[in-house]
Amino acid sequence: MNLQTLALAFMAATAVGGVAWVFLYPVLSGEMKAEKRRAALARTSPAIRQVDRAQRSRREQIEESLREIEQRQKRDRKVTLNNRIAQAGLSWSKEKFLIVSGILALASFAVPIVLGAGPLAAAGLAFAAGFGVPRWLLGFLKKRRETAFLRALPDAVDVIVRGIKAGLPLFESLKVVAADSPEPLKSEFAAIIETQAIGMPLGEACSRLYERMPVPEANFFGIVIAIQQKSGGNLSEALGNLSKVLRDRKKMAEKIKAVSMEAKASAAIIGSLPPIVMLLVYLSTPDYIALLWTHPTGRLMLAGSALWMTAGILVMKKMINFDF
Repeated sequence: MNLQTLALAFMAATAVGGVAWVFLYPVLSGEMKAEKRRAALARTSPAIRQVDRAQRSRREQIEESLREIEQRQKRDRKVTLNNRIAQAGLSWSKEKFLIVSGILALASFAVPIVLGAGPLAAAGLAFAAGFGVPRWLLGFLKKRRETAFLRALPDAVDVIVRGIKAGLPLFESLKVVAADSPEPLKSEFAAIIETQAIGMPLGEACSRLYERMPVPEANFFGIVIAIQQKSGGNLSEALGNLSKVLRDRKKMAEKIKAVSMEAKASAAIIGSLPPIVMLLVYLSTPDYIALLWTHPTGRLMLAGSALWMTAGILVMKKMINFDF
């Protein structure tokens, strides 16, 4: 009898505990609230999926734009002579440049021959004057033009940002820059406007700026405009951030220039010391040093010294020039 009572009590307690577990545990553990939250999220999931799809679409568009720009830059990495002439700011044709180089080479070969120099020395001088000097001049003009462009680009971007915030379209802001900016920024933005006027999309026209002005800052500007034209967004904010980046890069370049000035001065002194000593020795005792260009062994030593001096100057130049 006692066993039956205990068994019935145990079964009754188990049943009550099971009912309490079923009905009270979800409330006490928070499962019911979690289920309500899941139901609410399920009701709003189409909107969330739509927002997520829009964000994914924008991200894919940006990645596609960056991929296209990178592929175009890889395809155009080999710079032709016409592009190098255009980057230097010259209006010469390729044929005119080659003709001028040939005239320099012939003149540099003929003058030493007339003065009594050997044909080997005359050929070396002709090669340097016909092949090296014109291309060095192109590089010098290109570097000077890029420096002037970078000096004026942050102000131009600020003008575009203020124009957009004032309600002007991007194309009209570019026209303002093309009208009031100094060279070479004026001609480059005028080329963008002319290219867009003949039917090319504005984003692609701005991306082509890097072909004529191969500096990272021009590439940044083209990427910002191309991405905004394809995927939208706050253009004034993006260009404002770009202007800040350009000014920070300019500040960093000036800081690097100031820090490396001592090394550049030391390199200039070391590189100019041997020619200065040679000149002073020639002025004091010309017969003593004249053996360098009158004796065959002296000529060989002079040529070797010039070769090693050139290598040393190039190494020092490489050591004190910083890319960032």
